[in-house]
Amino acid sequence: MADQLPDLIEEVVASDDLLEDTNIANTIAATDAENIALLLESIPLEARLISWQQVPNAKKLDVLVEMRGDPRTTVIESTPLEEWENIFQNVDAEQLLEISDTLPNKLLDIALAAMGKQQRQFFQDASEYKDDQIGHWLNHDVLVLPINAKVRDGLRLLRRELPETTECIFLLNRTGQFSSAVKLSSLFGAPEHLPLVELSEEDITVVKAEQDAVQAAREVQNSGFISLPVVDDANKLLGRVDIVTASELVNEDYERQIMSSAGMDEDEDLFSSVRTSARKRAIWLGINLMTAFMASWFIGLFEATLQEVVALAVLMPVVASMGGIAGSQTLTLIVRGLALGQITKSNQKALLDKEVKVGLLNGFIWAFVVGFIAYLWFDSSLLGMVIGIAILLNIVSAALTGVVLPVILSKLKIDPALSGSVILTTVTDIVGFVAFLGLGSIFLI
Repeated sequence: MADQLPDLIEEVVASDDLLEDTNIANTIAATDAENIALLLESIPLEARLISWQQVPNAKKLDVLVEMRGDPRTTVIESTPLEEWENIFQNVDAEQLLEISDTLPNKLLDIALAAMGKQQRQFFQDASEYKDDQIGHWLNHDVLVLPINAKVRDGLRLLRRELPETTECIFLLNRTGQFSSAVKLSSLFGAPEHLPLVELSEEDITVVKAEQDAVQAAREVQNSGFISLPVVDDANKLLGRVDIVTASELVNEDYERQIMSSAGMDEDEDLFSSVRTSARKRAIWLGINLMTAFMASWFIGLFEATLQEVVALAVLMPVVASMGGIAGSQTLTLIVRGLALGQITKSNQKALLDKEVKVGLLNGFIWAFVVGFIAYLWFDSSLLGMVIGIAILLNIVSAALTGVVLPVILSKLKIDPALSGSVILTTVTDIVGFVAFLGLGSIFLI
């Protein structure tokens, strides 16, 4: 299905009447939750909400779990209250933990009411830990036996349905404290009367529930085990962290670092509203503005040698820097979208249109701010106008380049994550300096 997803995205975006298109509705209904989530994240908001209506209720919870925070919020807000009892019919603690941060209290109460007593307790126990602690992300599906159990007891346990990503039986003492772990493969061929503790693994790592989630996840990846036991301060077994959860935590942390380097959130919606995108990015642009003016101040120390063009020389870094950070925000978002398969030929135009509008909105805001500061600094309204127009042009061109450049590089089989920022910086510097100095030469000299 993953190979067919780009075609489905194209069909959805190109559909003239998506609500009545039964072929697309049937295709969505037959698609697995992971790819439905990717589809919803890859299409404009209006098409997303219609496509969400075409997802069977039995799949909606799994789709929500797979989605990122921002796009998940949009579909949650569009779903009528009366549908949620059906959506939460088989919800478990792990699923609810994944989406609880985007659920309003009313829906959280509905989900908790739909849970069995044990799952509700699992959720409450996990909620006692922060989401950056491994105790928040436990897998409670474990194989356990008392410490005095024998091989025959272990073999009897294996006749039941085994939990996924399980390779060990955890041995506990009478008070539920973790003692040791026995690999399932050790049971086969061993005498049935042999105590399991004699087959236990000596080098298994025990993870504390308060431990940093990403650090614990890396321990799992490097341990040589499929999962590791997690205990509280009293060494009581709480659950386990498996390789699947560990990989997700590490990948999310890596993406968080990449996105935060541009002042953005890993949950950023590819097709969030222009106002929302502009607001989120404006904060980082403001921070960047302060550092840019600091650089300008240092250049201003040499104004005696720069003579009549001192104002232009002092303010040049501001123009280049504002374009650079605006472009890097867009570039980072597009590179992530390409890596996840969210961007196809069919949605590039809509995405380009949205990013240019974000650039225009932020461009006008910061053109006014910078122009006003330049006016106060140098007591020149013409200079304020010149730098304001230059910044507007540079931020818009940066947004345009940030969308088009990684797409072109990807088609040329060049990694946009590695080379995109270098080219983007060159483009924004050239556009910024040409616009600023060109307008300056017309109006100021």
